[in-house]
Amino acid sequence: MTGPRYMVISALAFALMAALVKEAGQLGIPLLQIIFVRALVSVVLSLIDIRRARVHPLGHRRGLLFARGLSGFLALIGVFYALIHLSMAQATVLQYVHPVFTALLAFLFLAERPTSATLTCIALSLLGLACIVAPYWMVGAAAQAPLWPVLAGLGGAFGSGVAYTLVRKLVTTEHPSVIVLYFPLVCAPGTLLLGGADFIWPDAHGWWVLLGVGCFTQLGQLALTKAMQRDAASRVTSLSYVQIIFAAVIGWLAFGEIPNQATLLGGGLILFGAIVSAWMQPRPDQTG
Repeated sequence: MTGPRYMVISALAFALMAALVKEAGQLGIPLLQIIFVRALVSVVLSLIDIRRARVHPLGHRRGLLFARGLSGFLALIGVFYALIHLSMAQATVLQYVHPVFTALLAFLFLAERPTSATLTCIALSLLGLACIVAPYWMVGAAAQAPLWPVLAGLGGAFGSGVAYTLVRKLVTTEHPSVIVLYFPLVCAPGTLLLGGADFIWPDAHGWWVLLGVGCFTQLGQLALTKAMQRDAASRVTSLSYVQIIFAAVIGWLAFGEIPNQATLLGGGLILFGAIVSAWMQPRPDQTG
């Protein structure tokens, strides 16, 4: 198994997770309950890995770890809300604007200067985003689809950018599973506090859907980690954009969703930006 193959598996797993989130929403399961069950699955699997690694589950830089968990929790609310109320293709494209926010935040707080490849990707991503969002400001667009899910998706992308920036700062001192653990540690009590009274008892099909959300999420994260271990981060990260294609195909097959022209054009520009970014990345020196 190579890094790119693991990355394709990760993208497919996250696309299937998104489809199950949409299915759970159509079954009437509250958004916060979906996140709560996902968090429980993540807690169990993360603690198993932490015990195997013999590290302290609460880590060292607990303030930053809590901030990473909180930003991830808020981002997930936006992403899941967009998935439930938009087509899978639209919601996934909006989610993949997060590299724009990550690059900006890394420049402001980590003093990381973006490369020309990153700037090209950002420019094409913003152009693609404009193509997708512009129809919502046209006359009568509100009757076609509400604007709030689009804004929620963008908010989720921003929260993901904050979370990724914090992860970049934490990886030097914290075990990866400890970083992952703080996410459900914030999500579980947060969802109970904000919406626990609205939780319902799903039927057998609903429970399988919720379990699938947690399992496919964990599979996606595991495959992503394996990909990062086996190949250059820039190469495998660019392949993650395959999730947009998977989401469009699954949305068509499972929910009868046909992407409109604005989504196709915007998604194509964002995909092209990722390809150009990967192609323009400086190659490591092989002479030494």
